[in-house]
Amino acid sequence: MLSKNRIKYVNSLKIKKYRQLNQSFIVEGAKSVLELLNSDFVIEFVLATQEFQQKYSSISSQHKTLFETVTLTELQGLGSFQTNDSCLAVVKTKENVFLRAEDSEYVLVLDDVSDPGNLGTIIRIADWYGVKKIVCSENTTDVYNPKVIAASKGSFTRINLFYADLVEYLKTNAEDKMVAGAFLGGASLYDFKFPNDGGYIVMGNESNGVGEEVEKYVTHRITIPRFGEAESLNVGIATAVILDNMRRGAGLDTV
Repeated sequence: MLSKNRIKYVNSLKIKKYRQLNQSFIVEGAKSVLELLNSDFVIEFVLATQEFQQKYSSISSQHKTLFETVTLTELQGLGSFQTNDSCLAVVKTKENVFLRAEDSEYVLVLDDVSDPGNLGTIIRIADWYGVKKIVCSENTTDVYNPKVIAASKGSFTRINLFYADLVEYLKTNAEDKMVAGAFLGGASLYDFKFPNDGGYIVMGNESNGVGEEVEKYVTHRITIPRFGEAESLNVGIATAVILDNMRRGAGLDTV
C-alpha cells in the first residue's frame, strides 16, 4: 500500500512549481515507461501493477530502478489520465543544456507554444522526421507537464529541448544560418528550397503566430498554401507539413 508521503509527492509533481523544486516529473503508461527504461533519464522509482511487472519482467530485471507494486485503483488515483492501467514513473528532469544547429542540421524553434498537447505532438513529429533539437521560448509550456509527456508518446526520451530568450538566442546563434518562419502571408512552402547546410524553422504561438521581436531574425517567411476555407492550421499539423517538405526538399540523409 502506498504511503501518504508517496501519494503527496507524486501529486505535487503535477504542478510546475513542485516539478522545478524537486527537479522531477511524472511519466505514465506502459509505452512511455518502457521507452524511458531504454533512455538516459534517471528514474527515481516506478509504481506498477503486478501484471505489468510480470509481463515485462525481463526488461525490468535489467535495470536497478526501484519498482513498487500498486493496485490499479491506486494507480488511477495518482495519475492524470484514466486510461493508465499499468504503471507510473517518477523521473529526474535534465539540465537546460544549450543547443544550436550544427552543419547540415535543422533545429525547430518554438515561439510561445502554450498548449501542452501541441508541444507533445511537435516533439513526436520532430522525432518522426529526425529533428533532434528543439529550442523553446521561455514562455513555451513546460516540457515536463504530464500532458506534454503523454502526447509525445515516448518521443521525449529522444528529443533534446533548450529553453531560452529567443531574441537573444537568434541574434547570437543564427547569423550564418537560414531562419525560416511560418506565417500566413509568407512565400509558398511548395516553392521554397530548404538549403542543404541546415538552419532553423520557427513556429509561432497558436493564436498570435511568431512574435514581432522574433520575426526580425527570420530570413525567410514561408506559408502552407490554403486551398479551402479553414482560417488556420493547428501548430502541430503545420509543423508536420513543413518538416515533411524540409525532409524531401533539403536532400539531407540526417538532420
